[in-house]
Amino acid sequence: MIFIMFYFKEIKSENQEIKLPIFKNNNIRVFIKREDLIHSIISGNKFRKLKYNVEKALNEKKDQIITFGGAFSNHILATAYIGKLTNLKTIGIIRGDELLNKKLNSTLQNCKNFGMKFLFISRADYKKRNNAEYINTLRKKYTNSFIIPEGGTNYLGVKGCEEILEKDDDFFDVICCPVGSGGTIAGLINSKKKFQKILGFSALKSSNINNVITKFVNNNDWKIFDDNFFKGYSKIDNRLVNFINDINKQTGILLDPIYNSKMLYHIIKMISNDQWIYGKKILLINTGGLQSINEINFKLKKKGCEIINH
Repeated sequence: MIFIMFYFKEIKSENQEIKLPIFKNNNIRVFIKREDLIHSIISGNKFRKLKYNVEKALNEKKDQIITFGGAFSNHILATAYIGKLTNLKTIGIIRGDELLNKKLNSTLQNCKNFGMKFLFISRADYKKRNNAEYINTLRKKYTNSFIIPEGGTNYLGVKGCEEILEKDDDFFDVICCPVGSGGTIAGLINSKKKFQKILGFSALKSSNINNVITKFVNNNDWKIFDDNFFKGYSKIDNRLVNFINDINKQTGILLDPIYNSKMLYHIIKMISNDQWIYGKKILLINTGGLQSINEINFKLKKKGCEIINH
């Protein structure tokens, strides 16, 4: 019950200024909202998107939560941890049946330690995750379960993300965030002021994310960039490793390699190329996800590449 008291209290995140020469030289001020500091495991948008979903599951006296994600999913990890703290069983439906007979990575091992059970399914079957017939099959098989979509993106998840922006954030012309399943940016779009622009930076290659976001939002004053994904989700090269390490050295802010670092990399690239036309006061939403660094570094070491310092 201690967790429940924490869970529903009002959360405020600090806005930390990122002071880099390129921003100063272009008369631009950039701040990052430290949603990553909300909780060591349920950090950033994971907290926001699970907040009302878990509340409903508890109110409906469900026995367990079922949700979806990849092997590095921050959402899967956060769900497993919340399940442990609330005595809700958790099942993670994981993309990629080739993982069934492999050693669990650190993310999934932590999930298992928190009590989560796994169902590894083929990538073809995973595409059915939003199909009504497939969801009904799960409900029949796992009775009295509460099903949360991939990334926590449903109306309850969006409702939680509508609480990210605060009164002091009226200072900003433009608000930027990484985009995965679309729930976070949808919440920002719904809660922004009329004069503000919302920009999203997709971590996915060739996603259908615009159609997903449109289902949840109340205005059209937003834009998605999906042309800087480093060859795909969770893909990384020496450019990004060096960028993450350089930003950390200059500012003391460690960015994750899947979402937030790619967003800032893209923004700086646009400013450097005189392509930034969206305002001089920028707020970045740090959605967390540092747990992925260990796994990414393991892959980088195997390739003989530089690693992320942390």
